[in-house]
Order: sequence, then C-alpha cells, then structure tokens
Amino acid sequence: MTAAMEAPVGLQGRNLLKLSDLSASELDEIVKLGIYLKTHSMGERLKMLPGKTLAMLFEKPSLRTRVSFEVAMHHLGGDVLFAQGGEFMVGSRETPEDAARVLSRFCDAIVIRTHAHEPLERFAAAATVPVINGLSAAGHPCQAIADALTMTERFGSLKDLRVAYVGDGKNNVAVSLAEAVVLGGGTMQFASPPTHRPNEAFLAHLHELGAPHGGDARAFGQAVRAVRGADVVYTDVWTSMGEEALKERNAALLQPFQVNEELMAYAAPHAIFMHCLPAHRGEEVTDAVMESPQSAVFDQAENRMHAQKALLVALLTDRKGIYV
Repeated sequence: MTAAMEAPVGLQGRNLLKLSDLSASELDEIVKLGIYLKTHSMGERLKMLPGKTLAMLFEKPSLRTRVSFEVAMHHLGGDVLFAQGGEFMVGSRETPEDAARVLSRFCDAIVIRTHAHEPLERFAAAATVPVINGLSAAGHPCQAIADALTMTERFGSLKDLRVAYVGDGKNNVAVSLAEAVVLGGGTMQFASPPTHRPNEAFLAHLHELGAPHGGDARAFGQAVRAVRGADVVYTDVWTSMGEEALKERNAALLQPFQVNEELMAYAAPHAIFMHCLPAHRGEEVTDAVMESPQSAVFDQAENRMHAQKALLVALLTDRKGIYV
C-alpha cells in the first residue's frame, strides 16, 4: 500500500466553532483532503472511522447539513445518532456543560446546529470530544469549508480570487465565507445596503486575518462595484431562519442586490455563481442565474459531504496519510 497524501495534522481532538479557528495551512489541508476523498468516494468507501459515533444535535432544521454529515459518516464506516428540536436545546433543558460532559462519554464527536453562539461555546469548553458548529448565529464554518473546496476545484486555489458577496453581508454564511477567502489569500468584496453592511470591526478582523496571506476585504454600497471583474459571485437568502419578522423590510432594502443576468455580466467571463441553499428563486437570485452554465450551486452542495468527510477524518484520527 502507498501513501496517497498527508491528512491534516494537529487537528485531532480539536473543536471547530468558527472558520477562523483554523490556520490558513489547516484550511488548505482540509480542502485538499476533501478533494482526495471525493475522487475515491464513487468507487470504494474509505472506512476510516469504524466504531466511531457522531452525535448530531439540531435546534434548527436542515437538509444539506444533516444528510451530508450522515452520509459522510456512513461512508467512513462510523455511526450517527440524531436529535432535533425539543429533544435537545442547548442551555434550556439542562446546562450546556452538563449535556457536554454526558454526551462526551457516549460519542466521539458532536455536531450542533443552534441559534445563539455563546451556549455552543460553553458546551464545547466542557466537552472532551470534538465539537463542530453545524451553524450558529456567529457563523457556518462547515459551509465555508465546502465553499473553499468548490472554489479550489474551479480555480486551483483561493489565492488572488475576488469573491463578491451580494446581499446580507452580516449573516453567518457571509461571515465564515469571508474568513475562508482572506485566509486563502483572496479578496472578499461585500455588496450591501448600510443596514446589512459588515461593521468596521469585522472588516478590520478580516484585514488582520488575511494580511499574512495576501487576503483582504472591502465593502461597497452598490452591487455592480463589488461584482465588476469578480471570479465568484455569491448570495444567500435575504432573511435567515428566526428573523421572519424582518422579511418585508429585508426584501425592500435588498431588492437592488438581486443576482440576475444583468449583474452577472459585470463579473469576469469565467466567473461562477454560488449559493449555499436553500434559494428563494426570484428574490435574491433569478432562475436564469441558478440554471446558467456559470452556476456551481449543486457542485457546491455536493461538496458539503466531501468537506465534512475531510473534517471528520482530521478531528477524529491521528493518521498522517491516507492509504489506498
């Protein structure tokens, strides 16, 4: 047997609560491992986690996050248990610390999809197994890793890419995506009205995070300015789960930031369109863009599974190579 490539080192036993918990080299290694696992997933299943159990605790509903993690763990030879809604509420039925200590004795890793980020941090601090943020108000790191994998497949790396995020630049997907882009040496270009613009403190954080790698971020008040010449155009729903009361306000404010064929024409000719899904077609993006040859949306969705395989292998094994 021969070593195909080295898996990420130094990640075993760690938590992933924010994308910026990873260094640039760790993010790059997870992406490379995800691409490797993707090329082998259709033939043989790499049973790298036999006997391991992943707990998935979801206060918020999900299609892609749940199914991608379950399938990933199955392909890797492990087991999954799932609890949702009232079965598990971080800090409500019992303290995050008590829940974490108990579940750490049953399971080898825990994915939590929740609302507030602070109880998740308390849970992770008390756990003795890796805790993964499957989405919280503060970020969506699993989505960002899959996005980085998708962009790397298309362009070879994130280095020098210009990524335009159009819409709500404050939401959790935008936050984690921006951290991944600048860590990879790309430039994140937000296009948002003042109400949805990232604050100066977060832009300064991105500048500091990206500076050693040549990455940076800027914010624009007009969609065309952010999209002009971009390699990637990205958007998300205008109103996140739990904020339905703001739906009408957001629709009015964000209408000028819809991604349509006219806006995509300002991007580079080779540009791709990305969306984390679910999409509200006719609102933040048109059908024509979703179904265009530039759309990488469904490759991006598939890559959730491959990225999460890589993350699970990195957090749950000490292997320095994958052997085939």
